[in-house]
Amino acid sequence: MQRVAVTGCGLVTPLGCNVEYVWNAICQGRSGIRRATLNNITLFRSQIVGDCRDFNTTGYISVQEARRLDRFAQFALTSSIDAVKQAGLDFNHTDRDRCAVIIGTGQGGLIEIETQYSKLRDKGPSKLSPFAIPRCMPNSAAGNVSIHFKLTGPSYAVTTACASSVNAISDAVRMIRYGEMDIVLAGGSDAAATSLGLAGFGAMHALSERNHEPERASRPFDKERDGFVISDGCGVLLLESFDYAKKRGAVILGEILGTGLTSDATHVTNPDENGMGAAKAMQKAMQDAKIVPEKVDYINAHGTATLLGDIAETKAIKQAFGPHAHKVAISSTKSQIGHLLGGSGAVEAIFCLLSIRDGIIPPTINLEMPDPACDLDYTPLVARERAVEVALSNSFGFGGHNGCIVVGR
Repeated sequence: MQRVAVTGCGLVTPLGCNVEYVWNAICQGRSGIRRATLNNITLFRSQIVGDCRDFNTTGYISVQEARRLDRFAQFALTSSIDAVKQAGLDFNHTDRDRCAVIIGTGQGGLIEIETQYSKLRDKGPSKLSPFAIPRCMPNSAAGNVSIHFKLTGPSYAVTTACASSVNAISDAVRMIRYGEMDIVLAGGSDAAATSLGLAGFGAMHALSERNHEPERASRPFDKERDGFVISDGCGVLLLESFDYAKKRGAVILGEILGTGLTSDATHVTNPDENGMGAAKAMQKAMQDAKIVPEKVDYINAHGTATLLGDIAETKAIKQAFGPHAHKVAISSTKSQIGHLLGGSGAVEAIFCLLSIRDGIIPPTINLEMPDPACDLDYTPLVARERAVEVALSNSFGFGGHNGCIVVGR
């Protein structure tokens, strides 16, 4: 089987859209969470978001092309362009039939759905845009990336809520391992920090309501956590066959060693309270990577700051890692950028690769009073220097979807 190399990365986050800039901000413990600027925001239970106010498509695509895309697809396209640029890849010198695109999403074109429904309600069906459906399709991100680069291998969306980008990367890994593809752009994107997103998740009491201090609202594993912060964002990794990357002289940023996927099969929103499905996903990922738990130096936790989720993940890590659970460094970068939904897993995989490169464990900011039920080393408040050879990233989604990625130097 072919090994899977990472040669390029691109992202969009509430802290910025440049990988190195965002990583420096993460290591410094900065927060990208702020008060939402939506209309009638005082009517919402949760009034805080991680929106990407610095994002624009200038220098990437034309204004006309940008208008044809929902924001989540714009994120995916710019991130893919950055990943291809970093990889130094010229598709004119590749077999485009052996290049694929897999971009996951939890919500798809939610902004477009809201916009076009308002037009339908207020002005009637004749006022809808002919791009209404193409913009809101969950597969529009993958489709438009493949169109932009003229890649004729498979292109499709994966929709497993907050595990979407991990599923996308897992599919990509298998395509490359078994010789079906040489190159795959894989990741996830969401732009759901909208009125419908904020109201819908708020109605479930899933979101933090710490509206008076937005930067302190995302508090994974803290005793005073009260829910996650909904954010926009995207992450895309350019994956290649290791042999293909070496042959063309690419700089290899890291390797995808293994992935693991399971389902809780218990509840559509709540995690299995004992973390059984999550533990099995981690175990499967380590088995796939052919490593023992003691080889893992860092875990980027799912760590959304929900009351049930953080406890379940703590239990899951203990089950999967045994005694090593109390020795491995863990943190949740969602404390700084909130929950990017379908984009979170890919962004956090990028952070794992950077942790390996720089020997830094990013912090869990706002972890001021650890929950006694979350008693592992969650790297509170400040980053820590530590040699990292292997890192693991968790993503768990509504519907009971569990995904785990293991990356190595």
